[in-house]
Amino acid sequence: MAAKETKEVTYAWEGTDKKGKRVKGEMKASGEAFVKATLRRQGINVVKVSKQRFKSGGKISDKDVTLFTRQLATMMKAGVPLLQAFDIVGKGHSNAAVSKLLGDIKADVETGSSLSQAFRKYPLYFDNLFCNLVGAGEQAGILDSLLDRLASYKEKILAIKGKIKSALFYPISIIVVAFVITAVIMIFVIPAFKELFSSFGADLPAPTVMVMAISDFFVEYWWAIFGSIGGGLWFFFYTWKRSEKMQSTMDRLLLKLPIFGEVIRKATIARFSRTLSTMFAAGVPLVEALDSVAGASGNRVYYDATKKVQSEISTGASLTVAMQNTEVFPNMVLQMVAIGEESGALDSMLSKVADFYEAEVDDAVEGLSSLMEPIIMVVLGVLIGGLVIAMYLPIFKMGQVV
Repeated sequence: MAAKETKEVTYAWEGTDKKGKRVKGEMKASGEAFVKATLRRQGINVVKVSKQRFKSGGKISDKDVTLFTRQLATMMKAGVPLLQAFDIVGKGHSNAAVSKLLGDIKADVETGSSLSQAFRKYPLYFDNLFCNLVGAGEQAGILDSLLDRLASYKEKILAIKGKIKSALFYPISIIVVAFVITAVIMIFVIPAFKELFSSFGADLPAPTVMVMAISDFFVEYWWAIFGSIGGGLWFFFYTWKRSEKMQSTMDRLLLKLPIFGEVIRKATIARFSRTLSTMFAAGVPLVEALDSVAGASGNRVYYDATKKVQSEISTGASLTVAMQNTEVFPNMVLQMVAIGEESGALDSMLSKVADFYEAEVDDAVEGLSSLMEPIIMVVLGVLIGGLVIAMYLPIFKMGQVV
């Protein structure tokens, strides 16, 4: 039976060197005794050794990984040794969680692991696509070039995700604000009008009666309304993340949305094309590359379609025919892929497809922003204006009688 692997942790140490100069540093080791023994062999008189505690520093985001990839690619192209590049990037990062992650990866590389193997230990931050490209770069001796390609890929994917989020954020935020304002009016403002109208001694207009009835419901059951909405949203997103059936259903519905569906479809095709182009250009076999492409598509419909394409290619079908059989790719994409296969420039053609659809997403998001502003103004005007008019109708009616 193999011995259980000893867990190493990072220790911070302080001491004095042979000249009496105060020195300090960090060391990854299995225990405090090992740190002291190692430092004594180096001629350092140890004063203090303690476990290094890292602040959480926040989560590690896609943006952090993208920035790190670009910095590492730039340094390696400039001739900076790999381990030194990790030191520079890690110590200069504002997020302590990123610094710790890079320190751990550097320690793995120092102990003999390849860079791709070190990355594979952290699948939460480095997916198969990332690790496969780094591995291909190490094997071919062109790690700096592939890191540069990988950084460009991640920057483009991050940009397109940002555009989709910005397109969806504006209307969602307005809906939330409108609901909060309406709830405040229903719970606090309309009851004050109700007390005023109770002394009129006359029948109130139908719109006013209806609004007051809704207000009464809000006042009595506000806890149930907010609780149901909050609980419903939590359950919806919880299920969406964990249920494949729910993901598939929601992704299909998103693609069928009247305005946003087409933007999401174009963004998904752009990600598919960009990922496949990057993998194919790096020399990753097509069937293996499609594994990473499926995971990077970001939509369950295209994930299933990519898996179907992968299955058909493994049995001898061409990429064009396999993509055509899924019935989710536009004719333009199929024609470009067919030309790429015939000319032997598939990566170049897929890159052009990605450029085209990324530009389409840019234009669509700009158009949506221009279109949504007047629509939202009309909706808010009708909602808030309708409430105000409904509450002032009795006052107008009383004025006419007087």
